Amino acid sequence: MPAVTVENPLILPRIAAPAEGAAARPVLTVATAPEGFEGEGFPVRRAFAKINQKFLDPFIMMDQMGEVDYAAGEPKGTPWHPHRGFETVTYIIDGTFIHRDSHGGGGTITDGDTQWMTAGSGLLHIETPPESLVTSGGIFHGLQLWVNLPASDKMITPKYQDIRGGSVKLLASADGGLVRIIAGDLDGHRGPGATHTPITMIHVSVNPGAQVTLPWRPDFNALAYGLAGSGSAGEERRPFRMGQAVVFGDGDSLTIRADEKQDSRSANFEVVLLGGLPIREPLAWYGPFVMNSHRELQQAMEDFQAGRLGTVPADAN
Repeated sequence: MPAVTVENPLILPRIAAPAEGAAARPVLTVATAPEGFEGEGFPVRRAFAKINQKFLDPFIMMDQMGEVDYAAGEPKGTPWHPHRGFETVTYIIDGTFIHRDSHGGGGTITDGDTQWMTAGSGLLHIETPPESLVTSGGIFHGLQLWVNLPASDKMITPKYQDIRGGSVKLLASADGGLVRIIAGDLDGHRGPGATHTPITMIHVSVNPGAQVTLPWRPDFNALAYGLAGSGSAGEERRPFRMGQAVVFGDGDSLTIRADEKQDSRSANFEVVLLGGLPIREPLAWYGPFVMNSHRELQQAMEDFQAGRLGTVPADAN
């Protein structure tokens, strides 16, 4: 880690410091992600499991997958399963994952790539490690984020975006950090991901002892999650580390600082920053379906059982 970087950040466009008088976002809470297993048994941290949903909107959940060093024969994925009513964003930092869905989308993502799947009206999909990784074993580390869709977009036609790591917008902060914009915009710079719900998704690397202060849309919420290393959030320097999520309050800017000494697994403090425009609609969530009412959830289940969300391709059996 990190998968997408440059030797000299000084050659990158620089993000302007927040305007004078910008209100710094305070830290409301820091939550430690519980650990569990997903799919066929790969380890995850449930990044937002202990955070009230009112602070997450428009995000639903996020899993940190790994970091795990698989032995030969150990890599695992997910079986075919349905989704409706939201978007999945899978960001691979280390390792390789293959995606395939019943709407014809799919591809291989590795080392800084992102797959952005709009489930919309519904589909089936599967995510698996390639046979070569199963045979050899190796490092696997990534994120999967679920982004809600407003009621008006929940039944749109499914869509798949393949975002190569090389297309991610790389910037340098005024404080010397490396900023990767995966989706949304920051200080007039836009990432490659096209979103139905207005959001910003950023991966920041902060050098030991350094501080990154970024402008942030005041109408967006603001969340941070530690991928590796340790540091603090906000001007009050609230400590957080790998496996912990931060909820920021209102304001125009946010600050992340790296501890002087990082652990041996990471040279820098690696943090994902998320912001989005709250949808503020009723949320009905059951397993792989995210709708606005229990009746819509029941309909999604009926449609899945009747095969109306798609079928597994014949050559996948």
